[in-house]
Amino acid sequence: MSVAQRVVVTLSDDIDGGEAAETVSFGLDGKSYEIDLNPANAKKLRTALEPFIEAGRKHSKSGKVYRHTPVAPDPAAVRAWARSHQMDVPARGRIPKKVYEAFAETS
Repeated sequence: MSVAQRVVVTLSDDIDGGEAAETVSFGLDGKSYEIDLNPANAKKLRTALEPFIEAGRKHSKSGKVYRHTPVAPDPAAVRAWARSHQMDVPARGRIPKKVYEAFAETS
C-alpha cells in the first residue's frame, strides 16, 4: 500500500509576522540576503530601494559590473571641427576637455 504525503509551506512575513506572499532577494555590502514579505512590505522595500537601484550599476552573475558609458565622438571629427572653429587642438594626442565640451554644445 502506498501512502501519499502533501507538504504545505507557509511563509511568515519577517517584518510583521503575518503571512508572507514572496521571498525577496537583495544584496548589500557584498552580502546576499533573502526576506519573506507580504505584498505591502515587499512594495515598501522596493519603494525604499528604488532611488538607489536607479542610480546603481548592475552586476552580472559572473560579478562583472555593467557601466553606462557615454559614446565619445570620433576624435578625428572633433579635431576637424575644432580647427574649423579656430580652436587650438593638438595634431596628435589628447584633445582638451574644453574642446570636447564645445563640440558637444553644437551637437
